[in-house]
Amino acid sequence: MANVTFRNVRKSFGEFVALEELDLHINEGEFVALLGPSGCGKSTTLRMLAGLEFPTSGEIMIGDRVVNDLAPGKRDIAMVFQSYALYPHMSVGENIGYPLKKRGIKGRERDDAVQKAAELLQLDALLDRKPKQLSGGQQQRVALGRALVRDPQVFLLDEPLSNLDAKLRSYMRAELIELHRRLGKTMVYVTHDQLEAMTMASRIAVMHGGRVQQFDTPDAIYNRPANRFVAGFIGTPPMNQVEGTVEGGHFITGGHKVPIDRSAYADALRDGPVVLGVRPEAITIGKGEGLPATVRLAENTGHETIVTLELPDRTRISARVEAARRLDVGHSVALTFDPDAIHLFEASATGARLNLDAKSASVVSMRSK
Repeated sequence: MANVTFRNVRKSFGEFVALEELDLHINEGEFVALLGPSGCGKSTTLRMLAGLEFPTSGEIMIGDRVVNDLAPGKRDIAMVFQSYALYPHMSVGENIGYPLKKRGIKGRERDDAVQKAAELLQLDALLDRKPKQLSGGQQQRVALGRALVRDPQVFLLDEPLSNLDAKLRSYMRAELIELHRRLGKTMVYVTHDQLEAMTMASRIAVMHGGRVQQFDTPDAIYNRPANRFVAGFIGTPPMNQVEGTVEGGHFITGGHKVPIDRSAYADALRDGPVVLGVRPEAITIGKGEGLPATVRLAENTGHETIVTLELPDRTRISARVEAARRLDVGHSVALTFDPDAIHLFEASATGARLNLDAKSASVVSMRSK
């Protein structure tokens, strides 16, 4: 296994810049997810690491080697694609062993390697079958087995679960987590599915517009998002964002005040426009004192209810409540926020978070007096 480093990497296709100023260091043995919407640059990043694309500028390193100009076969990596790319005329065993055949490895050595990979992935009873006789999850495991037999320094996985149904995706997530635990290999995983990234990766690089917006642990990305994009991309429903202004010691929206402990922001907070962010689970719905809102929708998911609320300025936000609680559409309520879960963001295009730490803001919503 090896670490992976991108140093000031830029990739353009003609006048279109797909990636700019990419600086990323992935530790040896780490499971890192590249997460973001379509067109954010995550697949381009993986393809450059694999040698299927070449950077316009900057350096890509695997271990202590600069691999910018190396062919894919010389990088000591293995890639698992979204489409599985199995050979339909070959058996499972032949598909798994094909990389070794290409290397000239024959006989008992190849058979033993195939058997070991098949046992690890619970495919040993299927070695004589053809791909068309397998389920989607089994085909995906064959693709993983073909990567395993190469014993690479780095595994690259490009949305490998996106073609599976929800139940199989859940099963395969657990399989991949266990596989990484057993192998201890460096894995770089591309996905647009935040659940995959949050449950599988030790760190996540959230990408948007050809840039890494935040590279951190799942906990930090969820609880301390670096900017408004990350806050709005991570979470289902995502973090609520309410526009307003800071005046003196308060956040003001729709004529209602939220007191702010300015010491939590050092010199980052100035009077003027800001955006307040709060997760749905950090909102309490009650009556009396609080930010006024109207219930617009209540969706019972079985274990909880997601409530859509409309503020006086018509901004809509979401809150989570217990499934048994009844909230009638059209009723007026008052909202209070968990003071340890409030964020303030710049109202500018960057939308950077102003809090020094998520728990450093002491904020309680209340009516203006």
